[in-house]
Formats: sequence, structure tokens, C-alpha cells
Amino acid sequence: MSSIIYIIILIASIVIHELAHGFTADRLGDPTARLQGRLTLNPIAHLDIFGSLILPLLLVVSGAPFVFGWAKPVPFNPYNLKNPKWGGALVAVMGPISNFVIVAIAALCMHLFDLSAFWDSIIQGIMITNIALGVFNLLPIPPLDGHHILFALLPDSLDHIKDTLRRFAWPLIILFLMFGTSYLTPIIYGIYQAFI
Repeated sequence: MSSIIYIIILIASIVIHELAHGFTADRLGDPTARLQGRLTLNPIAHLDIFGSLILPLLLVVSGAPFVFGWAKPVPFNPYNLKNPKWGGALVAVMGPISNFVIVAIAALCMHLFDLSAFWDSIIQGIMITNIALGVFNLLPIPPLDGHHILFALLPDSLDHIKDTLRRFAWPLIILFLMFGTSYLTPIIYGIYQAFI
């Protein structure tokens, strides 16, 4: 499959991921994303130049085993939510859940329809991309979605751990991108095999 098709799949998946965050926050009482025009399928409203375009392109060109990225975080004010702590975690987890829903729909199409080799490769690309997005975003490192879930689970007595993760977030992400992605590969392909 061409690099351009992969990037198109990734951008569409990221947009749905971010829309899931914003829609969930809006439903839970925080209209920030809606008021800032982020409840839209328009990719321009969501894309981050590095996370949505440069990084995925580098991964495709370098022949990485999977492609992932991120978008501009959907703005939300947890204090507008009925339950700021767990509401924030729910807003966060809905992004990866949306990716796994896309994977399930794609897998269903693969099983229900007799697809040509071209469309079969597209479906496989959609599945791998969305699994990678979902798994990567569940990592408990700010600003990825997983850190909201981790922070909701940690008691207030461990706030120093939260502060440390916030302070060293980008170095941790860079280190993970350099040395940790190989650990995600068997997880991603294991989930893929489970769906097919």
C-alpha cells in the first residue's frame, strides 16, 4: 500500500479519535471543544504538524512495522464535568475506544465481503493503523490519553509521580519512540490476529 494511502488512513483515524474525545466531554457537561469548533470531521481542526504528518511520514519512509501519530489534544475543562477525576479519564479513554471500534468494523467488513486484493490491503491498513493508534495513546505518558487514566487511578498522596511525569513527558516520549516501539509490535499484531 502506498505511503499516501497510509497517511490518509491515519489522518481519518486521528480525526475520529479526537472527535470521540470532544463528543464525550460535551456529553459529560464540558462544551469547550464544541465552542472551539473541534466537534468536526474537518481534519484541519485536529491535526498536529509533527504528530499527524511528519512523524507518520518518517515512520512510513523508514519502513517501521507500524504507523502511529497524534493530533492536537482536544481542549476540555475537567471542572465542567460532573465528576472531574473520572470524567476526565472517560474522555481520555474514548479516543482509543473509537480506534478499536473502527478496527471491529473493518474486521467485520473483511469477514462479510469478498474483497479484492486492493481493498483487503486497505482494510488491513485501517486495522493495523487504528490498533497502533489505540495502543500508543494508552501509554501512561502525558500528553497521551493513558496518563489521564493513570492519574485518575493514582491517589493524591502520589501527586509527586504525576508532577514528575508531566515534567519529563517529552523526553520520555522521545526515548520511547527511539527504544520502546519494538515492544508494542507484538501487542499490536496480537490484537490484529485476534480480530481476523
